[in-house]
Amino acid sequence: MDAFCARLVEQAVSPHAAAVLRIGYGLLYLVFLLRELPHRNEIWGPGSPWTPALATQLSEQTGWLSILTLSDGRAYFESCYALALLASALFTLGWRTRAVSVLFAVVVISFHGRAIFMTDGADNLIRLMAIYLCFTACGRCWSLDARRTRLRASRYEAARLPGRPEGHLWRHLVSARRQLSTVVHNCAMFVIVAQICIVYGAAGLYKIQGSSWQDGTALHYVLNLSPFQPWPALSQLMDSQPMMLAIASYLSALLQVAFPFVLFSRIKYIVLTMLLGMHLGIAILLGLPLFSGAMIVADAMFIPRRFYRYLGQAWRRAFRRTVSAPVAEASSPAEAAVVPPRARSAVDPGR
Repeated sequence: MDAFCARLVEQAVSPHAAAVLRIGYGLLYLVFLLRELPHRNEIWGPGSPWTPALATQLSEQTGWLSILTLSDGRAYFESCYALALLASALFTLGWRTRAVSVLFAVVVISFHGRAIFMTDGADNLIRLMAIYLCFTACGRCWSLDARRTRLRASRYEAARLPGRPEGHLWRHLVSARRQLSTVVHNCAMFVIVAQICIVYGAAGLYKIQGSSWQDGTALHYVLNLSPFQPWPALSQLMDSQPMMLAIASYLSALLQVAFPFVLFSRIKYIVLTMLLGMHLGIAILLGLPLFSGAMIVADAMFIPRRFYRYLGQAWRRAFRRTVSAPVAEASSPAEAAVVPPRARSAVDPGR
């Protein structure tokens, strides 16, 4: 118990996974807004069939407010849309993450509440994750904030006089602030894990209660729904394999029900791989890339920390090779031979 409390207070749980959630959902929502840029007025703007008055009436019932309903003006809507694009980009980059994460959550909640019936189920998950990420330290890794912190620490160490003691009160305040941030971060990460387990578990339990999932014909009916046929020929090809569809139906329900029970075993990596294939199939066959992307980003929460560390090390090695290659080319003998004697002596004072 003491070890658990010490880890809860002193060590942030999965900071790299939190960074992946930040980058994934920020980039996903940015791409979503850019994709709907030509249709923004018909979906969320004054030209939407779901009028601001209807959105305000629904928000009074649901309790979810939207800044888009504060005004019916076109200029105000365009300003909000530009703010949403900027907030998504800054959240992805991790610039002033504490404040920008709150702004990003307000943007996601506002756009979801403005046109709640014109989006798919991915908005619900992204909205919840945006709220949870406000309480995490998702800017500690792979962000502009992390880079600024490293540079500031190096400058501070270089400027600090040797042997000069730091302020006792200041050290305690910094330590208390970091401990509080770590505790809130860890609690939020546990809530995120619980939320993903609820999503998978509830979906699997609802499936096994349906007769079409019990007899293995559910995917047959799904593939024949015209709104979910981005490529009708591919849907017909898949529908011509009834045995494969039955196996896929049973397997998807089994994976979702079993997901919360395999989190603490090595089997979870096999389950995550199969879930990745399932989400890719949903994105391609049913034309739901936003939903699949939101679930894939959520699944990245369960990838071990050593994998993200390996990715970071591989990225740094590749970056060093990319930077050192031009330097090596510039210092080649062929280029050194064309340097005039006076310039060469100026560069090398020892000659």
